Amino acid sequence: MTKEITHARLASLLAALSAIGPFAIDAYLPAFPAIRAELGARPLDVQQTLTVYMGALGLMVLWHGALADRFGRRRVLIALTAVFALASLVCALAPTIECLWLGRALQGVSGGAGIVVGRAVVRDLHEGPQAQRLMSRVMLIFALAPAVAPLLGAGLLAVAGWRAIFVFLALFGLALAWATWRFLPETLAEDARQPLHPLHLLRGYRAIFSNPAFLLLALAVALNFNGFFIYVLSAPVFILDHLGLGSGGFVWLFGPAVGGMMIGSMASERLAGRWSPPRTVGFGFVLMFVAVVLNTTVSGLLAPALPLSVLPIGLFSCGMAVAMPSMSLLGLELFPDRRGMASSCQSFLQIGLNAVSSAVAAPLLWSSTLSLATGMAMFAALGLSAWLAWCRFGGWR
Repeated sequence: MTKEITHARLASLLAALSAIGPFAIDAYLPAFPAIRAELGARPLDVQQTLTVYMGALGLMVLWHGALADRFGRRRVLIALTAVFALASLVCALAPTIECLWLGRALQGVSGGAGIVVGRAVVRDLHEGPQAQRLMSRVMLIFALAPAVAPLLGAGLLAVAGWRAIFVFLALFGLALAWATWRFLPETLAEDARQPLHPLHLLRGYRAIFSNPAFLLLALAVALNFNGFFIYVLSAPVFILDHLGLGSGGFVWLFGPAVGGMMIGSMASERLAGRWSPPRTVGFGFVLMFVAVVLNTTVSGLLAPALPLSVLPIGLFSCGMAVAMPSMSLLGLELFPDRRGMASSCQSFLQIGLNAVSSAVAAPLLWSSTLSLATGMAMFAALGLSAWLAWCRFGGWR
């Protein structure tokens, strides 16, 4: 049963559905030492709970969009948020690190549906500046998740232990499944649905992944996000070791990052319809590279300290939030009949890159603040290269 939903309520619901991913990552970061101690695991074993989640997430998002194109947006969101709730209970009851890996894999299988299907819902309902405004509004609300999640996780850890974090995630998933059933209308008409025949799917994936314009846009988004995400992946080392803070110190990383993301999302919303998408994206890159220069300078010349070590991260996330809505929507415009599948492919590339960073890049870069700053600069430069290649080969025309 659904009822008419307002623009603000729709943005809030889509943002909450998208926030499942950040909550599943950020909420339990302060609990790494406690998990290691209770389950008798090595530090690398606990780090692999993040890698397992990211790997499962990256593989499954390829199917979220195809399922939503076949069965409708609403059904897929309800089913997968319910699976996420069940997976969170598996994590909460895990007696060994291997069982925790299993629960995290199940969370990864279901955790990406919100952001994948949510993008398709936005494009089902709107186009052009209206779509950019709604996408920016979703990102504005969604940006709160990375700040709230570690604070909530640290609070639950202090009061009830690390298992309470996963109990909360289970309740969060159930609440979202109910809210989706109650309030979200179906935005994909019956006659617009795509079959799940293997050959039909293969043709669709081949068309999307062989489209150079789509790949360049998706890579630009993924690489820019990874410039920020390496700090999320390295948060326990960055906060606890380099900055010498306690578990409550995660706010010093996520606070500026979230503030910057919110400001960037508001700017993107206001610029919709006033500036062209390439101009908006260009402004976002300017902000990101000012942040890169500041970050490498501070990290190279000064000892890690507050607030200078975290303020450039906030500026980078601001530029990223300005640029991302326009680039994501430009990619979806290329496949109007397969928006769900195209959104899945965007997320697959982004999450796949995040998973590789979790397993390889973050452990290589977190040894110092300068190496982390260098990693941010490298990913931003690669993201800019992908965007310039898209512009150079006539993508905007």
